[in-house]
Order: sequence, then structure tokens, then C-alpha cells
Amino acid sequence: MSEASVLPAELKEGAGKGAARATRRAGRVPCVVYGDKKTPVLISVDPREIMKGLRAGTFFSTVYDVEIDGSKIERVLARDVQFHPVTDVPQHVDFLRVSASTTVTVEVPCRFLNEEESVGLKRGGVLNVVRYTIEVTCMVDAIPQSIDVDLSGVDIGDSIHFSAVSVPDGVTPTITDRDFTIATIAAPSVMEEEVEVEEGVEGEEGAEAAADGADGEESSEE
Repeated sequence: MSEASVLPAELKEGAGKGAARATRRAGRVPCVVYGDKKTPVLISVDPREIMKGLRAGTFFSTVYDVEIDGSKIERVLARDVQFHPVTDVPQHVDFLRVSASTTVTVEVPCRFLNEEESVGLKRGGVLNVVRYTIEVTCMVDAIPQSIDVDLSGVDIGDSIHFSAVSVPDGVTPTITDRDFTIATIAAPSVMEEEVEVEEGVEGEEGAEAAADGADGEESSEE
């Protein structure tokens, strides 16, 4: 289950582009906390805190307790991040106020386990990830940190569907019309090339045999 993480923040003075640029020049990321029928609050956050969650792939599925100037607490969920078009540095973050009764739609990262116990990977197969994250709907306090995909016993040519993974009660995928694929174990490229070569050799041998047969028929007619 998702546990709230403390996110230190400061109140941001002023609104608009000028104030946002001043915040960025000070080495912080301007953010807004909105929702729950309350007045939006403008804050700033250390970019390292944001990058830590983004690199881990859990930023949008982690509930944060925003600690503003060391006292005021807002429980939030990140909903949007704007990045610099050249440097990819976070420029602005939208945080949504949430409570234990809030139902949200979030993308949860997949975590692939027991690769060493996969028959197909031992044979040289390749893990082909179709979905690195899965979008689910659930209560805030039921957001999984990850969706674990067990690769034990999976062989080349096998597919792993959503029905093969376990999720907490109350967590449902937004895709409900099919048992969608999360990953497959593909044949190694070397094996595929060998098969293609063998098929090519067989085709050449067949063509040569046919040509030899035709030559024999012409000789008998003469």
C-alpha cells in the first residue's frame, strides 16, 4: 500500500510568470496545491525531492504530506509536472489535495521479479515489456507502490497478462474489456537469425534439387 511521504515546502510569494521565474532562479520548483473545494496554495519545493520520485517511477503514485514552512500539512498526490523543453528540469508541479475517502486514477509502476527463475530467460530469451506502468482506480490509501510481475517458470513465447498478477482489494485496472498483456518472453535475435538462415538454406537446396531434376529430364529427352 502507498504510505505518505513527507515533502518539505515553502509558501511562494506572488503569482504569475514573474514570480515563478524568481522561484526557479532561487533553485526551487513552483507548485500549486488545489482541490477539496479549498483555496489553492502556492508553494515551492526542492527539485531534488521531485527528481527522486520521478527517477523511481513512483512520483505520481505516492501520497505526500506537504509540510509547509515546517508546520502546515497538506496531504496531496502529484497530478502533473511541466518540464523545461531543453533541459527536462521540472518547471512546475500540480498537487491535488486528497483524503482517505478520495478515489483516484493513477499509474502504478510494474516490478518484474524472479528473472533468474524464468526458463525462457535462462535459454537466452528477452523480456519484452509491453507495459511499464498500469493505470488503476482505487482509494488513496490503497494505492500500491508497485504491481509485482512474477517471471518464475515463464518460457520463450509466453505472455503475462493482468490476470496473472495480484493487486490489493479495491484496486481495478482502467482497462476492463480484455485481459491485457503486461510482458512477453521473446526469442533471442540469434535464434531468429538461425531459423531464417536454415529456412533460406532449405529453400536454396529445394531450388537446386528442382533444377537438377529439370536438367535430368532434358537429358533423357535428348
